[in-house]
Amino acid sequence: MDWTEAPGRGSFSLRQNKPAHMNKLVDELKNHADINGLRPALHSLCSRFGLITRLDILASSQVGKHQALCFLRMDSAEHEQRLIHELGFGRFGGDLVVVVDLVPASQSKSASQPWSTDGPK
Repeated sequence: MDWTEAPGRGSFSLRQNKPAHMNKLVDELKNHADINGLRPALHSLCSRFGLITRLDILASSQVGKHQALCFLRMDSAEHEQRLIHELGFGRFGGDLVVVVDLVPASQSKSASQPWSTDGPK
């Protein structure tokens, strides 16, 4: 994942560079309409790489688009490196970061809870 300048906008966005065969695993996170459903999905996805010791998820809304900015730390630097290499997670400061586009609740498989924000646990 790296920062790229958005054409004609003067802003920057994240671009994920993950192996093609791993796209499906990370794309499964998009089946959620809210942060509450995304939290256990992230724990499940990352559990094969180690233990998540910290997970902060921030909601971002723009016209017609909901995203979750997920900042996490693993139990070791080696586990974090595997997530970066195998799933294409990025690094922002000391945290790993992944941006997830969320689907509208009407299209979600996990639309049991309303859109909400979620603080540190």
